Amino acid sequence: MAAAGEEPGDPSPEDFVYGEEDFVLQGAGWGGEPGSAPSRFDRALLKGWSDRMERGLFRYRLGPLPTRVLPGPMRLVAQLNVQRGTERRPPQAVRSLRQPFDPGAFNFTRIRPGEVLLRLRRAGGDDGPAAPDHLLVAINVSPLERGHVLLLPEPARGLPQALTAPLLRGGLEAALLSAHPGFRVGFNGLGACASVNHLHLHAFYLGRPLLVESAPAQPLCPRRGLSFLRGVPAPAFLFYAAGPDGLEALARDVCRAAEHLADAGLAYNVFATRGDPPGGAAAAGAGAGGGRGLRVLLWARRPSFGAKAGAAFNVALCELAGYLPLPASAVFREITEAEALRAIREHLLPEPQLLRLGEDLARLLAD
Repeated sequence: MAAAGEEPGDPSPEDFVYGEEDFVLQGAGWGGEPGSAPSRFDRALLKGWSDRMERGLFRYRLGPLPTRVLPGPMRLVAQLNVQRGTERRPPQAVRSLRQPFDPGAFNFTRIRPGEVLLRLRRAGGDDGPAAPDHLLVAINVSPLERGHVLLLPEPARGLPQALTAPLLRGGLEAALLSAHPGFRVGFNGLGACASVNHLHLHAFYLGRPLLVESAPAQPLCPRRGLSFLRGVPAPAFLFYAAGPDGLEALARDVCRAAEHLADAGLAYNVFATRGDPPGGAAAAGAGAGGGRGLRVLLWARRPSFGAKAGAAFNVALCELAGYLPLPASAVFREITEAEALRAIREHLLPEPQLLRLGEDLARLLAD
């Protein structure tokens, strides 16, 4: 007999236990160099995701999406996804950066059991204060792209959408489990386009490179791997780890910095991707894919509550990183880089204020 809330014949999630040997330390470059074969994690995630699509568990059927790179130095990736714009669940009303979890609102304890693909767990259990608990990998029923999932840390705990070091470390380890150069992980905070106030990360595949992976950064606190990334669609604080040994400290530092932003009344988004060292591609010392680690971008922004009337698109983690999922064909055809950058940057702080904030973060992390 099916359990409560479960439909007969619902697929069961796969227990995915991983160890150090599963990390893809040198992921594929964009030219399809060695390491380009899907990893065990990629195969499990995409097989389960496609199975749920065939079973009709998504809000719409996702086919190939029109995609183009906007002319200009930022190489913004625009993608038309009309159905996500019309079929996704309306975002929850968020009124505060510290809004508590509301069990009466939609939350991830209400998802159908069949939506969960994997139970992601590191072999050997806890190995440090920022080690991840097990994570549920569930489909996003209104997907951006093929393979778009949510990473959920024990939904029954009812945690609000405030980033924690164990969750971020788990998300970064998921990024290292993928061999795909375009597997990205991100977080939308309250006041920064989070649509559900229940702790979660987004993860998705995008088959295009983004400038934030390779642009060089200005050092702020080299001892803690903190730098300032400019010359990208949205200037950001950049953290970097060359491999899995640095993930615990990186996750802890990013969350300390994010908490500092929230204390200052600022909202934040986070984006993690494989990328070059902060010095840029020359510092990688190898060809495409070689010498790359994980870049984690932290954006400080003015809080925004509710959708802005007349806006061509919301500005969340994807848009800040230079990936523009667009809901209308006319906008997709006609938008220019300059128009997109104006829409993105109106949510950000002026660069002098960001640099002063960076000095504060450097002092915080150096203590």
